Amino acid sequence: MDASAETVRSALLAWYDDHARRLPWRSPPGSPPPDPYRVWLSEVMLQQTTTAAVAPYYAKFLDRWPRIEDLAAAEDGDVMAAWAGLGYYARARNLLACARAVAARGGAFPATEAGLRALPGLGTYTAASVAAIAFGEAATVVDANVERVVARLFAIEEPLPAARKAIRAAAETLTPDERPGDFAQAMMDLGATICTARSPRCLLCPLADYCRGRTQEPERFPVKPARKARPLRSGRAWWVEAGGKVFLVTRPGKGMLGGMRALPDDGWSARGDGDHLPPLDGPWRHLGTVRHGFSHFDLDLQLMLYSGDNCSRLSLNGEWWPLDRIDDAGLPTLFARAARFALADQGEDQGA
Repeated sequence: MDASAETVRSALLAWYDDHARRLPWRSPPGSPPPDPYRVWLSEVMLQQTTTAAVAPYYAKFLDRWPRIEDLAAAEDGDVMAAWAGLGYYARARNLLACARAVAARGGAFPATEAGLRALPGLGTYTAASVAAIAFGEAATVVDANVERVVARLFAIEEPLPAARKAIRAAAETLTPDERPGDFAQAMMDLGATICTARSPRCLLCPLADYCRGRTQEPERFPVKPARKARPLRSGRAWWVEAGGKVFLVTRPGKGMLGGMRALPDDGWSARGDGDHLPPLDGPWRHLGTVRHGFSHFDLDLQLMLYSGDNCSRLSLNGEWWPLDRIDDAGLPTLFARAARFALADQGEDQGA
């Protein structure tokens, strides 16, 4: 980058004043900082999730729990059910833990990045974003969009993830003392709308004249490591239905999809042969296979339908959930898809 940091800041903030995205959790450029609760809630939801996906969840959470004290007092199961479909469910558990920690200190968030980092579930990015946007602290915010902008602006050749140290150091040189929240959001917006991963719109970029990566091949920044093959796991889920209800369990609080309602399953063995026997003796029918991608592996989940008549001998702890209210169970995406599969199959059988 051949321009001064001040030149870059001025150009970007001037662009942001005219082109800032209108988002439910945002205050317009130059406005007083928004409510820290709203900033924090949106930033937790936005981790590895798109703004389009987050917007309805954000509105639903605020409608149901308008203050952090309301969220802190909520039942774990209600929050996990409301989160269902957003993925990365550890975030929901951390959300509750943080809400309760803030409520315990009178409902006020710490006003510094260091203080925010001490709260449960707030990592480097979330603490910096809340500090900058809600409290005006000159904190350096680096998400995937900012990472891409900075890597191109400075033409950082080192591959990820090792490059992240250099990217953060470069970003720190740009972080302003004035309007740090607007600057952080401007960087995010630039990466989301102009400096996109594919086909960046360099002719519209306010930083084009200062970007080293533009004179090379901007799409290759940040430099990616060689892609590794994603492992494939296999497992089985058990659909046990009786009297217009399906049997659901609540997964353990820690681990994959922790604390969520789900179908009973066999543990998703990496070997593909399952870790547990079916929950009932008797006839089982293979309905089909649901493929689902997690962050580090893919899963082929075979859905098995119980067609016997001894449901009373079910040896699991769980609950019978009405089929006509299955959408209210808050099933995570994997099991919601499996449920739709099973219900569609049952409908075809009845139609036949």
